[in-house]
Amino acid sequence: MLRLLAAPALLIAVPAAAQDVADPPSRSLSVSGGVDLVSDYRFRGLSLSDGEVAVQPTVNLSHDSGFYLGAWGSNIDVGPAGGDVEIDLYGGYETEIASGTRLDVGLTYYWYADADKAFGPSDYGEAAVRLSYLLGPVEAKGRIAYAWDQAALASDDSVYLSLGLSSGIPNTPVTLSAGVGYTDGALAALAPGGDYLDWSLGASATFGPVTTGVKYVDTDIAKTGVKAIDRRYDATLVFSLGVVF
Repeated sequence: MLRLLAAPALLIAVPAAAQDVADPPSRSLSVSGGVDLVSDYRFRGLSLSDGEVAVQPTVNLSHDSGFYLGAWGSNIDVGPAGGDVEIDLYGGYETEIASGTRLDVGLTYYWYADADKAFGPSDYGEAAVRLSYLLGPVEAKGRIAYAWDQAALASDDSVYLSLGLSSGIPNTPVTLSAGVGYTDGALAALAPGGDYLDWSLGASATFGPVTTGVKYVDTDIAKTGVKAIDRRYDATLVFSLGVVF
């Protein structure tokens, strides 16, 4: 925590009554992080690890004013055009706009550090707005994400819309969740027609710094009959184990 310290000479000059006035509220920075182990890295319903286990560390720096910065990473398997590692660099601002209602506005840069540049650019940016509402143990979230025209997206844009619900079961460590999303544009290139739906149902349990979970994930993308392609969006159960620090 950063504090403003008055010089000793100045303290001597200030009347005693003035010294009794409360200091202005200080602003603080906090660092948090963790690492997750997942049986399959699913991004908006699609497997980016080709059905393999992924390790996903994260670190977040937040200020009590609401601003935050962070980085998240994962091993991936999407071919040489994307390489073997994804690193998401993000920042934004989150605040409570009404009782139980929070607004989060942010920007994420998707960086594929070891991608083969012979295939062209792979990194891209995306802006997002999220609104969440908490009523008792139930939290509802809505999100709009927009990736503008960029070379990595074949000079096209992409929109992602999602809605989610989660609720802790009283007097237990268990939280239930459900979500649905819609992708349109460049990031829906695998789907005929250029758009698709994804959905999930899950449960997790938290024990101190450790969280375990399972989630059913599926999409409405039509199967091609080619196993190497279809397994990228086949329905699956994703198991996870995470620890925070």
